[in-house]
Amino acid sequence: MNLTLWIAAGLLTAVALAGGISKTFIPKARLAAQHGGEWTQDASASFIKTLGILELLAAIGLTLPAVLDIAPVMVPVTAACWIALMVGAMITHGRLGQPKLVLLNTVYLGLAVFIAWGRFGPWPFSS
Repeated sequence: MNLTLWIAAGLLTAVALAGGISKTFIPKARLAAQHGGEWTQDASASFIKTLGILELLAAIGLTLPAVLDIAPVMVPVTAACWIALMVGAMITHGRLGQPKLVLLNTVYLGLAVFIAWGRFGPWPFSS
């Protein structure tokens, strides 16, 4: 199960890294023109960049604390924060009538729930 939790964290890290890089470094107009980026039309550029930075921090927090063995409890804490982020994403995409993106966010939310449950519960890094 430990390996499965590591794989889930790695997958979610890749998702967070990709989302964080795009929101932080791609201009708002270009994001808004892409499928799934329609929500950025009504958001400020600073809000979008803030979300991008939070996603980059999530990418770091999902793996690096455990790899370095420095505050590994931050892995499930980060996963719990990701859950909140995905609920917001699901609401946003739901309002825009994008059920496929809501489903994708639900998958990401499920990975985060699995990581938080596993690392807070039966398979913490301290054992």
